Amino acid sequence: MTSVSSTALSGLYVAQQRLDASAHNVANQSTAGFRRQQVQQQALAQGGVQGQTTRAVEAGVAPVEDAVEQISASYAYLANLQVLRTDDRMQGALLDVKA
Repeated sequence: MTSVSSTALSGLYVAQQRLDASAHNVANQSTAGFRRQQVQQQALAQGGVQGQTTRAVEAGVAPVEDAVEQISASYAYLANLQVLRTDDRMQGALLDVKA
C-alpha cells in the first residue's frame, strides 16, 4: 500500500470513529448522567492520523455540537475517499503507461 493510500485510510477510520461517537452521543442524550464521547485526533509522524475516543469529564449533552461533528466527519470521510479513488486511478494510469 502506498503512503497516500495509508494516509487516506487512516483518515477514513478516524472520520468513521468521529461519526460513531457523535451517533452514540445523540442516541444517549436522554440518559441520566450521560457523559459525551469525544474523539481526539493526532497526526502521525509517518503520515496519517489516529483517533482516540474519550469521555467528557462532566455529564451533559451538546446536540448542536454533535450535529456539526457529524457533518464535519462526513465531509472528512468523503474527502479521504476521493483521495483513495484518485490514487487508484493514478496507479492504474501508471500501470497502463508502463505496460
